[in-house]
Amino acid sequence: MATETAKGAALELHDLGKSYGGLKVLAGVNLNVLPGEFVTFLGPSGSGKTTTLNLIAGFADPDAGGRMELDGRSLAAVPAHKRDIGVVFQNYALFPHKTVRENIAFPLKQRRPRPDAATIARKVDRVLSLVHLEAFADRRPDQLSGGQQQRVALARAVVFEPKLLLLDEPLGALDKRLRESLQLELRRIHRELGVTIIFVTHDQDEALTLSDRIVVFREGAVEQIGTPAELYDTPGSEFVATFLGDSNIFAGTATANTFTQDVEGARFAALSGAADGPVKIMVRPENVTVSADGEGAANAVPITIADVVYSGATLRVEGIDARGKQLIARTRADGIAPTVGAKAWFCWEACATRIVATGNAA
Repeated sequence: MATETAKGAALELHDLGKSYGGLKVLAGVNLNVLPGEFVTFLGPSGSGKTTTLNLIAGFADPDAGGRMELDGRSLAAVPAHKRDIGVVFQNYALFPHKTVRENIAFPLKQRRPRPDAATIARKVDRVLSLVHLEAFADRRPDQLSGGQQQRVALARAVVFEPKLLLLDEPLGALDKRLRESLQLELRRIHRELGVTIIFVTHDQDEALTLSDRIVVFREGAVEQIGTPAELYDTPGSEFVATFLGDSNIFAGTATANTFTQDVEGARFAALSGAADGPVKIMVRPENVTVSADGEGAANAVPITIADVVYSGATLRVEGIDARGKQLIARTRADGIAPTVGAKAWFCWEACATRIVATGNAA
């Protein structure tokens, strides 16, 4: 989505940190965001993603030594209302006594110099069309659905044409169907405006759907940065592998490209790229097949079927290995479903195996 003609700003974070009362909540965040890029901050609660967003917005000041630059200009001495950054929160923060049109026009009327009435009207009409709310311009927020209110909040954040848009879990309060619909709307609006977007979420599917790149946060630091495909297919740590989607992790020992694990009957293909010693490998559930016989498979682990969950096009099959560890396979739902309690094998091709961690494997 980021293009040479993008209207968004470049954002650079250098050694960004934040402490509260001696407690370090953010430590040494470094990030370069390209003009027009859609970057998602993903991580569990308390991982530092919202703190980083607040520092960029100017709602808090970073610790000494940290730097933030927008299109090469330092934000250190720029107050929040002068940073030319749009912000959308989960709770919408609309004025209940103002109409949709008045809510959207508000930031334009606060700017100095203030645009004339005709310019304000033209800009408001433009973003009303952008978010498909022309027919609701004279309604108040309490006359709108949750999704419509979120569209108003988004329109208000972009009406003054900021080069950077910050979205703090804006879809978190919506139901699944509406959230998915607004995800598609965000993608469309991003393409049309070319604005740089920083999006905060703890929803893995949302991050994979929307992002050009994902920044995974963990305990106040950046764990890994990459495209959705890079992070999902080649996670750099066990944390990323387990946080971004379901995964099966096997801990064992690598010796001369041979992986061994203390599970009776398990068989693993040759493992290249791992130094001798403790190692953990990963395979995604969609790469696992359920078989009555593991003979001939590159990798095969005997399991007992513990549960089978139907979810439309797929089945989520849970298996328990000889050590009592839960494993997951995700298969098509158009065949015969495995029987709970039956003995079976989880099998996968060697190319689906990923090394995710070394040291202290158990």
